[in-house]
Amino acid sequence: DFALFSRFDIIGLSPDSQEDEPGIKHAAEYVKTLIDQEVKNGIPSDRIILGGFSQGGALSLYTALTTQQKLAGVTALSCWLPLRSSFPQGPISGVNRDISILQCHGDSDPLVPLMFGSLTAEKLKTLVNPANVTFKVYEGMMHSSCPQEMVDIRQFIDKILPPVD
Repeated sequence: DFALFSRFDIIGLSPDSQEDEPGIKHAAEYVKTLIDQEVKNGIPSDRIILGGFSQGGALSLYTALTTQQKLAGVTALSCWLPLRSSFPQGPISGVNRDISILQCHGDSDPLVPLMFGSLTAEKLKTLVNPANVTFKVYEGMMHSSCPQEMVDIRQFIDKILPPVD
């Protein structure tokens, strides 16, 4: 299932840019209600993967790190971690401290520079089990996707969500 959610404002894309904290938190709460609905429909939360591209990837990371719902993983494509200064210096204390994260980024992204992706991956490795954070860089890829990225996402999903008997 894919769901559209309310977006937050992007004020700027530099490490010191002001962020739309109320909008980010509101959007994350909305995603959490969608997860609750799937759980009510019989899907265990630990079989749910959040994922998104750019702003959607940023929101997926933020939601996974702040929810009390145990999730299977996150695919975060061409994105960053919003409100990063709101997170602890050490590991998060929540249920997702061992969550699997696949973060993908193009080395030629003009909108969300690779540096933001790299800094995000380093921060994620301090917040969750670093062995569960995978950061893949795609040569020549701009703020877009590529076939190899889709293959990598499929392999990630197959690995963390084995078939249910």
